[in-house]
Amino acid sequence: MINKLKKYFKSLKIEQQQLSEEIDALKKQTQEIEWAHIYHDSIRGKKWLEELPLNIGRWACNYSFFYVLNRVLNDYKPSKILELGLGESTKVISSYLDNELKSSTHLVIEQNQDWANLFEENFKLSDRSTISICPIEIQTINSYQVRAYKDFKNKVENNYDLYIVDGPHGSDRYSRYDIVQLIKNVSSNEEFIILFDDTDRKGEDETCTTIAAILEEKKIPHYIEKYGGIKSSTIIATEKYKYSTSL
Repeated sequence: MINKLKKYFKSLKIEQQQLSEEIDALKKQTQEIEWAHIYHDSIRGKKWLEELPLNIGRWACNYSFFYVLNRVLNDYKPSKILELGLGESTKVISSYLDNELKSSTHLVIEQNQDWANLFEENFKLSDRSTISICPIEIQTINSYQVRAYKDFKNKVENNYDLYIVDGPHGSDRYSRYDIVQLIKNVSSNEEFIILFDDTDRKGEDETCTTIAAILEEKKIPHYIEKYGGIKSSTIIATEKYKYSTSL
């Protein structure tokens, strides 16, 4: 009798866990639908952006990410943009350069030359958007094997006011850690925004935590906010851009 009760309560616990996971997934889907409406409202009046062919979701960034990206580009007009990972967000940034950010520059670090070739066959980049290829190599970060961009230090300068982190392909731990190299070199008077995708995952979240710790050590005031939907993205902003955490 006792064994039967144990089995019953065990099965009940499993069912409750499954139900909880299904409810959580439903909440995220509902949030994503809401973000889709918010995003489309935010681009009204920009015909060039309304008509931009974007594939949002799945491997690409989700609607909450694109809403925040649009608001940052529109509200803060960054002059020097670094994007890690070539994709749908590249289209938005490049289109902004052609239509509103007439003096801004945009460097994209991409791991795959074939993907870059295919992308440029189907989308015309702004003359001030540049793709630089850095193949993947494996580095050891805090005793974990992590995918990283080869020769990253030699391809990227410092002093960007917007960092978009959506590459390279994720790692289980300390994912997309290349950005940390740059943040270690920032000075106390630099102002910037970091928009980091996929921070619902452990590896990306760990890297954001590392960035925050570096800024704390440098005594650089900073503000952090996570925007969630089907996936989550995180903004880390310095004092000048602190209201980007309340979009």
